[in-house]
Amino acid sequence: MSGNGLISSIRRLIHADERLGAPSPFEQLRQQMEDVLGDGGILKEVIQHGDGPPVPRNASVLIHYSGFLEYSDHPFETTTHLKYPQMMKLGRDVTLAGLELGLLTMKKGEFSRFLFQPQYAYGDMGCPPFIPTAATVLYEVHILDFLDSGQVDDFISMSPEEQNTVPLSTLLEVVNTVRSFGNRYFNMRRYDNAKDRYKQGMMLLGNRDAQSDAETERIDKALLLFYLNLSLTELRLDSPHKALKYGNKALEIDSNNTKALFRCGQAYLELHEYDSAQDCLITAQAKKPFDSDINNLLRKVATCYKESLDKQKDLYSKMFRHLRSK
Repeated sequence: MSGNGLISSIRRLIHADERLGAPSPFEQLRQQMEDVLGDGGILKEVIQHGDGPPVPRNASVLIHYSGFLEYSDHPFETTTHLKYPQMMKLGRDVTLAGLELGLLTMKKGEFSRFLFQPQYAYGDMGCPPFIPTAATVLYEVHILDFLDSGQVDDFISMSPEEQNTVPLSTLLEVVNTVRSFGNRYFNMRRYDNAKDRYKQGMMLLGNRDAQSDAETERIDKALLLFYLNLSLTELRLDSPHKALKYGNKALEIDSNNTKALFRCGQAYLELHEYDSAQDCLITAQAKKPFDSDINNLLRKVATCYKESLDKQKDLYSKMFRHLRSK
């Protein structure tokens, strides 16, 4: 969402103010907003409702936001021009008190407007030259996603011995959040950051001392996802040897996993090991004969293999001609 609708509304309010001596735009907005804290310092209007629980404390949030001064047609700051806004951690990256408190009232997918009095915004000093002294500001905020990183922080702050005393279900929740961070970075094409998150989750699982076969199975199931993610990430980073390593680790857990076979096929293709690539992909094809990705890659491997053989044949032919000419 953007601020275009708000700008148009403010313009209409300004014109009405000029014609009729009506209350200012922010004063009119206050009449339709709710008091978040009860002191009038943070007022909120929900434009689009979200789903699920509200943002927890110490979470990391992915948001688009725009800040406006009264009577201004353009925001003094905005992220709406960014395709991939930064993931911001509450208590560290969100420095505006009102914005942090406002975020704690929001849900995933929600789009809301907030009016912040100076004590919850930029204070009596303002922030020259953009924010005047004692300014009330309006923020539009759209929550795209959030992750409960507070639980991850608490877990990582423990010693390995303490981590092993935590229920396995808690560990699995933590590594699932870590993997979600990795997935978010991967989708933003920040592959090095994604790789760091995946390796962090893999390390947390590897440090766990399983108490039973059932626990080992659950840990392996979680590890499998990290190996698959790491294999694909290494392919994006043009590291086929490492991609193959993680693909093979995934196959050690589940030898019939078609994603792992496909990743290994991709890695072997990049390494020009066409026989091995075909073996992996043919095995995957036997399990998913109508999978278009597998079939398309098999055709690509066959084409590359033929081109490689033709080049070798041409090279040998030139060599023999050169020898006969002596």
